[in-house]
Amino acid sequence: MRRLFTFFVVSLLLLSAHDGADAEARSRVFINGRMIPVYFSDGDSYRQLAGEWAGRNSRLAGFNTLESYGPAHQWGNWHPYELWILAKQATYNARRGVWHCTSEGELDTYGRVLLDCPDLAVDQIRKGFAHAMNIDDTPSRPEYIRAQLEAIQNRAGMWAHGVPSFVVTSLHSHDEDSRPVHSNRMVSTRDGHSERWEHTDIYSECTWQCATEIRADQNLVRAFARTLREDRALAPQLTDISNILLIEVVDRFARLGEVPAWLEGDVRAQLVTRLGTAREQGQLGQPFEARGACVLYAAFRRRYGNNRAACLIGHGSIPEHMMTPGAHP
Repeated sequence: MRRLFTFFVVSLLLLSAHDGADAEARSRVFINGRMIPVYFSDGDSYRQLAGEWAGRNSRLAGFNTLESYGPAHQWGNWHPYELWILAKQATYNARRGVWHCTSEGELDTYGRVLLDCPDLAVDQIRKGFAHAMNIDDTPSRPEYIRAQLEAIQNRAGMWAHGVPSFVVTSLHSHDEDSRPVHSNRMVSTRDGHSERWEHTDIYSECTWQCATEIRADQNLVRAFARTLREDRALAPQLTDISNILLIEVVDRFARLGEVPAWLEGDVRAQLVTRLGTAREQGQLGQPFEARGACVLYAAFRRRYGNNRAACLIGHGSIPEHMMTPGAHP
């Protein structure tokens, strides 16, 4: 009851703040040392209102906030509407601060200017309004990983009612274009690297799509990581690999039989041999499947404006697995 009351109060405050806000609420961001007014459309992107890239949409690299176009996320014991409110909080948190960013003018696949804003990223991640994210196989920055671990330990923001192994950040139906195989992006909540959920499925509008995670026994994974750290012959080669990343290496091999691409040289060869033997001997246990994070599907053109999908309006819907008695307090 207390949770619902608190959530109701927060929702009212956010909605009233939104109603009374400027349509173009300006925030101050220093870009390459120059103060630029910007408009945050959500917690990880803004439009620059002056300067070299005036009028251009900009994406802030290295972290990700949840979708703010509607109640489209679900995991753990969260109702999608609650996570949508957290996405809105990420936007307001970004608008209230003064941040420092740099850019060389590189564009992403959507034509947005890419920027690096470490102070904003750490602030959003530490408060549980965002998660660390790299779009490839490489781990996130150590300071982002530390901020996320702190948020998870404190059950801050999006981690208050469950932590999936991966957050699904993009969802694509197979009929969106002519590619033979489509992929959805899944971002690790341990180190921020991305993995692909490849498929040929056609998604109907307003259907929940839930990731199937391949998981490993974390007790066995952590125990084996400790044995690697304690190995006198191998330990000197692991000094540049943090405990979190070493656990991730072991976990990846236990789950998928592979090590991440960033691991190179002799240490890679030695770890592949050691992990291969451990897997064959059952020291890493047997991987198993579990339902992970869910995302509500709507094509991009149906996410905004008057043509918005009905399921993105109001409180939205919940996945079928949450409809059982006791699934949501």
